Amino acid sequence: MLHVAIFIILALLFLLGMTWMRIGLFNLSGSAMEDWLKKVTNSPFKGMLAGIAMTAVLQSSSAVTVIAVGLVSARILTFPQTIGIILGTNIGTTITLEFFTFDLSKIILPVLAIGLIFQFLKNAKVKSAGFILLGIGIIFTSMNGFEWLASSLENVSAIDNLISLMGNSTIFSFLAGTLLTALIQSSTVVTGISMSFLATGTFPLETGLAIMLGANLGTCATALFASIGAGNEARLTAFAHIWLNLAGALLFLPLINVLANVSMTLTYSPETQLAHASVIYNVICSILVLPIAQQFGKFVIWMHGKKNY
Repeated sequence: MLHVAIFIILALLFLLGMTWMRIGLFNLSGSAMEDWLKKVTNSPFKGMLAGIAMTAVLQSSSAVTVIAVGLVSARILTFPQTIGIILGTNIGTTITLEFFTFDLSKIILPVLAIGLIFQFLKNAKVKSAGFILLGIGIIFTSMNGFEWLASSLENVSAIDNLISLMGNSTIFSFLAGTLLTALIQSSTVVTGISMSFLATGTFPLETGLAIMLGANLGTCATALFASIGAGNEARLTAFAHIWLNLAGALLFLPLINVLANVSMTLTYSPETQLAHASVIYNVICSILVLPIAQQFGKFVIWMHGKKNY
């Protein structure tokens, strides 16, 4: 029970860090990014670039997708305009994972201290920068905590059996990633936790990849919740996100060993291999769908809506 409690506390800390970093980034650029998004979504390619940029800035594919749903609900954007944005968010979220691969353990305390000091200053932009620094410090603190926790789990038989089951079952790992992400509402947090466990050799890369694929699907729950009561077009945006990530998962689940082998040729670090694999997976999926974005939009409308475009 102690290990479970520590895991929950660390997961909450990770989520808190992501939230504070996102708040700071959004306060500095959120409104301007929304205005810019309205102007550059007249083609799927431009929408994809906008989705990448916004997700890289806001550090959350879910946040950008929810913004897109909100703009559709307000009739500022139409459903077809959001397809490119969704493709871009899937790529943009991988930038955060690549950021996690850097070793910032030596500067965690200074970053936290500076972020805390900034909170006592009156300037709104400085306070927002403080939120970003506090978020970064908390994220890397929790990741170090997960690495420590992973190294001690072998002494807990129930958890050891669960990890062993995940290591032997791709489907189980995929479902675990999906459900945990739907609960936590952040694929980045779930994949980041997997990176910490990979760093200690708790489970193989293939397990981490299955969890990552599941996390990409689980994050669709956020947009689906946001679309409730927001109108038909907003609902179509949420369903498009689900179909895109489900199709990508079904395509790559049988190819996990191939994806693992490719990632292993890029770096010797297991956690970095997972981050690189996430980039490869999301870029390939988005590029495959981009040329048929209009046809994909018609498919979603045929499945879930009646309005003609």
